[in-house]
Formats: sequence, structure tokens, C-alpha cells
Amino acid sequence: MSDFDRNATARYGAGVARAEAGAVDQGLRSYMLSVYNYMTFGLAITGLFAIGIFMASVTSDPAGAAAQVREGMYLTNFGYAMFVSPLKWLVMLAPLGLVFFLSARIGTMSVGAAQTTFWIFSALMGMSLSSIFMVYTGASIARVFFITAASFGALSLYGYTTKRDLTAMGSFLIMGLFGIIIASVVNIFLGSSMLQFVVSVAGVLIFAGLTAYDTQRIKEMYFFGDDVAVAGRKAVMGALSLYLNFINLFTMLLSLLGNRE
Repeated sequence: MSDFDRNATARYGAGVARAEAGAVDQGLRSYMLSVYNYMTFGLAITGLFAIGIFMASVTSDPAGAAAQVREGMYLTNFGYAMFVSPLKWLVMLAPLGLVFFLSARIGTMSVGAAQTTFWIFSALMGMSLSSIFMVYTGASIARVFFITAASFGALSLYGYTTKRDLTAMGSFLIMGLFGIIIASVVNIFLGSSMLQFVVSVAGVLIFAGLTAYDTQRIKEMYFFGDDVAVAGRKAVMGALSLYLNFINLFTMLLSLLGNRE
């Protein structure tokens, strides 16, 4: 009889463990789905703003144009303000400032405020990236975007499913990230095409690795006991990390594979 009781207790304990594991798995899937949904919606906002700003900034009619970009393309007054006047520095630096703001304040923000800040950041990034349509052909931008999406998906899937601890690799990649930032700033003054090529190649490798590393890190941030607000803020910050990896991977690949006008 005592053996029967022990077996029953063991079976009951195993059933509870399986139920808890199933709840954790379902919660993790829901959490990661929120991360990817936020990131995808942010990318959509960025794309719409980039295209919208570009269309409002250029014209084929030289009458009343503020400046000529190339043969058959002219800047409107709005375009001149966005890409030539000192306002361009605000457009370029505003996303960086908002990233620092969101990172510093995320712990005290409501989920709604964090989401709204992320949407605003995505729109500002779209404004900043709109200039790529003046440099590269639309077909090459679309081609590189789909290459980036496919590569990002495969790398993120690897980060999610691998049993290998990517922490050491992540630390190395973050050091490399600082290196390419410094090299990029230096190249603003040097204007070296060779250094730009090296930075782009290194950037592709670094952001490819960071995509896998950040996916694993975001997955490990999940905790079954988190309340809705904490889980929501984690999802927004996770989406921001993956969004930045995607955008940087896209721009690095575009500089390597894009066809210039």
C-alpha cells in the first residue's frame, strides 16, 4: 500500500511538472511573439516614413526647386531643409538620443509609454534613412531588404534554438561593435572608400552574430513569474535590440550590394 502511495505521488508530481513546463513554454512563445511583432511593426513604420519623406523631398520639376540632386531629380524646399540645412543633423541624431532615453527610462515607464516611444523612434529612423533612396536604386534597396530579412530570420532562429551558450561570443561582438563605430567616425573625416568597405564587411559579420546572441539573451530574459508590465517592457526592449540589429545589417549589406544611382 505504501508503494502504491509513493507511485501515485510521483505520478502526481510529474504531472504538475509537465503542466508547469507547458505553461512556461506557452508563456515564452507568447513573449517572443510580442518581441517579433513589435520589431516588425517598427520596421513597417520606418519603411513608410522613409518612403514618405523621400517622396515629399524630391521632384522632377526644376521650377521652384531648392537644389538639384542629379539629372532629373531636384530637392523641394522641404527636402532642402531635411537633407541640406542644419536640420539634417537633428534628423540624424534624434534616433540616437531617443535610444538612450528609452534605455535609461524603460524601468519606470508604463508598457504603453514604452511602446509609443519605440514607435516614435521607428518613425525618426525612417526619416533618417530616407536619404538612401537618393543614393541607391529602388530595385537594389528592395533586393537587399529581402536578403537581410532572410538572413536575419535564419540567424535569429539559430539564436533561439541553439543549446550553445553565446555569451562569450556576444562580449567579443560588442567589442567589435565599438571598433566599427570608432572607424566609422574616423572615416567621416578621411572619406576612404577602402575603410568604408572594411567597416561594412566587419559590420555585416558583427550584426549577424549579434542577431543570434541577442535572440538568445532576449529568450533568457523571460521569467514565468513576471507580471504583465514587466514582461511588456522586456518585450519592447527586446524588440528594440533586434530592430537595431536588422537596420544595421541592412545598411551594411546595402553599402556592399546596393546599386548606386
